[in-house]
Amino acid sequence: MLKVTYLLLILAILPLQDTGFKAEQLRYSRVRSAYAEKESIILDKLNGQNINVDMLEVYIRAFKEEEQVELWGRNSNDTSLRLVDQYKFCSTSGQMGPKRRQGDYQIPEGFYFIDRFNPFSSFHLSLGINYPNKSDRILGDSGNPGGDIFIHGDCVTIGCIPITDDKIKELYLYCVEAKNNGQARIEVSIFPTRLNQENYDRLLKNYPLDQSRIHLWTDLKKGYAYFEKHKSPPKVSILNNGRYRVGGM
Repeated sequence: MLKVTYLLLILAILPLQDTGFKAEQLRYSRVRSAYAEKESIILDKLNGQNINVDMLEVYIRAFKEEEQVELWGRNSNDTSLRLVDQYKFCSTSGQMGPKRRQGDYQIPEGFYFIDRFNPFSSFHLSLGINYPNKSDRILGDSGNPGGDIFIHGDCVTIGCIPITDDKIKELYLYCVEAKNNGQARIEVSIFPTRLNQENYDRLLKNYPLDQSRIHLWTDLKKGYAYFEKHKSPPKVSILNNGRYRVGGM
């Protein structure tokens, strides 16, 4: 009888020992529903790129003018990322240029990373971006640069990136899988537009006297060019004047 009781106790404890990030997220009903609906879809897309979900690493790019989010992925032992999926903004706000203060309705521009997973968001599911980063705190409103910037569901925004409830389920699950695999930092680069030479020249022509924007776009262009060449995110640091130093160039 004691042996049976001991065995039952062990079986009761075992599920609690699965403390991985994915297991933690699966405690939430919206995440469970997303897996039930979307898991086969994301697995098919990863298989189509020869990416093993158990080795998945991801990188996100967003383009404000094109209103597009890209999800790139690779196996942890690969050097190059491959385009896995694309999502359309379903609403937008603000204009070209960075976010600098609370209430300016701007979507940020810069080099960021996912710092929060919200499985019970007011906008279904949401991925938090570490705005304001060091650059934003230096160059933005020192008293109130704003915050709480997310890629999320629904179709409303005053500075976030909404991609509908349906599509955030997929993007959220890709990021859950990557984090569960040990990816400590899921990078997110937000650009005003695709910063090829033609678009960059157009921005300089349209904003010739706005040096703060031009400096930012010049730094972002270096990161954009590096990724286009190497299909791997550049190493980025932030200088004391708030500008980005883009490595690997």
